[in-house]
Amino acid sequence: MFSSFMINSWIVASMVAIVAGVTGLFVVIRGNTFAAHALPLGTFPGAAGAALIGVNELWGLIVFAALGVLGISQLSRHQRNDVATALTLITLLGLGTLFLSLSSEYSQGVYALLFGEVLGVSSSEIAPVAILSVIAIGLTLLLFRPLLLSSVSEDLGAAQGVPNARVELFFLAILGLATAMALPVVGALLVFSLMLGPASAARLVTGRPLRAMCLSAGIALATVWAALALSYTTNWPVGFFVGTLAALSYGLGRSWASARTALSTHKFECVR
Repeated sequence: MFSSFMINSWIVASMVAIVAGVTGLFVVIRGNTFAAHALPLGTFPGAAGAALIGVNELWGLIVFAALGVLGISQLSRHQRNDVATALTLITLLGLGTLFLSLSSEYSQGVYALLFGEVLGVSSSEIAPVAILSVIAIGLTLLLFRPLLLSSVSEDLGAAQGVPNARVELFFLAILGLATAMALPVVGALLVFSLMLGPASAARLVTGRPLRAMCLSAGIALATVWAALALSYTTNWPVGFFVGTLAALSYGLGRSWASARTALSTHKFECVR
């Protein structure tokens, strides 16, 4: 599993996991789970569009991620956030259907983008993914305080001078970058599980935001590494193992939190 043709997968998957873990914490705190699910589904048709005009699929994913972010942010001004997200999703999926019908040669690549492709990462993708990773993590750390304040309470954020609408747009942009990066490795159907499972588990284990972010990135990294190893061994889709292990991490986090609560209650009763 560490042979030369797998090295690219390990490198890119590791970068994807760290970004997903870092951004996923704010997805959970801010309640942007629908956007985290919709953006990958609305982004993957961009790869079909890129294939249609003969450019790298990563750029198609980025363009459609940007369209998804702009669509959600603009429509949210006139509709509820969930409605805006749904309208943006169906528009992008409609374009994806058109692109696929015009480019029948790309239809075989749809399965890989839906479920992930452990052996589909080329050397040319490493540098763009690394650049996007640095940008996504850098923006998240730069906006850490305003993101945290507006996530806890928009009124509190506004009182501290945080422009909530602008912060939401920037976070959606970061989320769009993260999904565009993760799509070729994890797949559109389960990329959001890599963001939600580890982040939810980390939030249950610790209430300190920075520590939870680091723990979320660590859990996501362990999840992807285990998923790659299991996918290589069984020849099953890497997305299946990512989804299963992400759900397992949340279950373990929930068990940890329940055990900690029970222990605290027991100690309190003993003191009484």
